[in-house]
Amino acid sequence: MRDGVSVRAVSDASFDLAAGECLALVGESGCGKSVLASALLGLLPENAETAGSAHLGDTDLLAADERTLARRIRGRRVGLVPQSPAAHLTPVRTVRSQLAETISQLTRAGRRGPQLATAVAAAADRAAFPLDHLDRYPHELSGGLAQRAATALALVGDAPLLLADEPTTGLDRDLVERTVDELRRHIGDDRALLLITHDLAAAERIADRVAVMYASRIVELADADAFFGSPGPRHPYARGLLNALPDREFAPIPGMPPELTTLPDGCAFAARCARADDTCAWVPGLLDGVACHHPETAGAEVTRA
Repeated sequence: MRDGVSVRAVSDASFDLAAGECLALVGESGCGKSVLASALLGLLPENAETAGSAHLGDTDLLAADERTLARRIRGRRVGLVPQSPAAHLTPVRTVRSQLAETISQLTRAGRRGPQLATAVAAAADRAAFPLDHLDRYPHELSGGLAQRAATALALVGDAPLLLADEPTTGLDRDLVERTVDELRRHIGDDRALLLITHDLAAAERIADRVAVMYASRIVELADADAFFGSPGPRHPYARGLLNALPDREFAPIPGMPPELTTLPDGCAFAARCARADDTCAWVPGLLDGVACHHPETAGAEVTRA
C-alpha cells in the first residue's frame, strides 16, 4: 500500500535455486526485484501483504515470524550483501568492531580476546578486505572496500544462500567485475547466490541462470549461456533489454514501463511490443521458461555491434 493505493510489487514469482548455482534476477529499476529480496528476509513494511511460499530447507520464509527470521534466518541461513553498503554499515563504528559483533552473535567464537581477533582477521581475509583497514570507519572506505566489508559481514554465518541486492551500484566497471567475481568465488557445494541487478554485463559474467522481471512478474527464466549467447532471450522485453546494451544493437526499448499502481489487466509489456495482439489482453503464464503469447523463435538471434 502506497498513499492509500495498492501496489502489486511482485506477482506470481516462481523459481528455484540450487547449491553451487548463481541465479541473476535482472530488470529495470522499479520492476520489483528488491521488493522480492525484502520479502525473502521479512523486511517489508508493516502494511505489506505476502502470499504463497518461499522454502529454504524446512522453513517457509514468507510464513516465518519475526523471531524465527531474526534468530534462525538472517545471517545464519541467508547472508545479505546490500545495495549501498556504506549506508548499511554503522557509521560510528569501525569495520573491526562490526565484524567482531557479528561473529560473536552468529558463531561460537569468544566475545573478546585472541580467538575473536583471529576470527575477525579471517572474516576480513575471506572477503579480501585489507587487514590494515579494519580500524577505519565506513566513511573512510572507498566504494569497493565498503562492498568488501559488507560481503565479509554477509559471509560470517556461513549461510547457504547469499543474497546480493544490487551490489555493484555506483561502482566503476573495473570494480563491478572484481565485486561480482568475488561473490562468485564464494559459491560452492553448500552455498548458492541470488544476484539481484540491473547490470546485464555483471549477470553475464557470473550467472548460471537468468530470471528477467518486468512490471512485477518474472517473464523469462533461462540458462545464462543460452540467454546471452544462442538462441538468445525469447521474451520480446528480455530481447530488447539485451539489445539495448552498447556492445549489442544499442537500441532502446520504445515507451515506458507501467507504474506498479496501474498495471494493465493483460500482458504488461503489450503497449511496448510490436508482436502484441488481442491475445495479449490475458496475462501469459510462465511456460517453458517464457511468459509470452508470442515468444521469439530460436532462429532470431541477438546481435553484437
